[in-house]
Amino acid sequence: MTTPAPWCRAVVTGGAGFLGSHLCERLLDSGVEVDCVDNLLSGSEGNIAHLTERPGFRFVRSDVSSEAVTAQLPGPYDLVLHFACPASPCDYLRYPLETMDVGSLGTRNALALAHRDGARFLLASTSEVYGDPLVHPQREDYWGNVNPVGPRSVYDESKRFSEALVTAHVGAKNLNAGIVRMFNTYGPRMRAHDGRAVPTFVCQALAGDPVTVAGEGSQTRSLCYVDDTVDGVLLVAASGAVRPVNIGGGDEVTVLDIARRVIALTGSASPLSFIQRPTDDPERRRPDTTLARELLGWEPRVGWEEGIKRTIAYFSALPDTVSQAPRL
Repeated sequence: MTTPAPWCRAVVTGGAGFLGSHLCERLLDSGVEVDCVDNLLSGSEGNIAHLTERPGFRFVRSDVSSEAVTAQLPGPYDLVLHFACPASPCDYLRYPLETMDVGSLGTRNALALAHRDGARFLLASTSEVYGDPLVHPQREDYWGNVNPVGPRSVYDESKRFSEALVTAHVGAKNLNAGIVRMFNTYGPRMRAHDGRAVPTFVCQALAGDPVTVAGEGSQTRSLCYVDDTVDGVLLVAASGAVRPVNIGGGDEVTVLDIARRVIALTGSASPLSFIQRPTDDPERRRPDTTLARELLGWEPRVGWEEGIKRTIAYFSALPDTVSQAPRL
């Protein structure tokens, strides 16, 4: 049973995206009215179709980077979750300026809503703020190793700037705001062409196509199922913490092992295929989640096998998964 939330009304920017739609659903389940804001650049109305008839849910198709968005969101709100941003490499490389805008102008506008209504504000940040880390595992006090002019910088630096902007508002205006840094979340409602490892591998394996591993596949990621990430996000929001908090899985595994796991769990005969590794692709990634555990009592509960099985089941049920499988 879902525990009642400490808020009455929330706005979720990027609410039609993969993670945003799960947040909207969880908030509704806990009795919170939700305004979901999304320009559908990388989100999808299909992600929230099952929510549109539920009492207390409203979809606002708008760009949070536009000044007009504030007038479209009269509130009042007691929770502002800023989760709008292209998050997969294929998206932020296709939309570099929009990615920079949502981290700057979009964050400013979302902060203005929180100021206006005296709401709790939470920024969705990312493990990408650590870049290709020289410290392992990554703690919240690590400053990162980011290439500010590399191809990934539009995302990395957008998130680093948005963190700085939130921190400045906390100090200058005493805003009740927090930051959550999320690591490698996966699960239902990701897209076949998302560009990230789990959905790419699942769709290729289901289609019987070669599973494409970048480089030698020795780089590591730490997987966290979406339900666990949502738990962590809402715990950070309710905690009142004003410092960044890592939320991510402890299952650090190579990309090659992720591919092998997916092939085994789908029962696919797909071969492995090795492709060029992207520039500035992080070598190792695993969060130190001591703060989340000690401050919030949070730990992941869904194991990798169960999480990947659920993700496979989701894509298997989609009628066009095979036709949309990423190709070489």
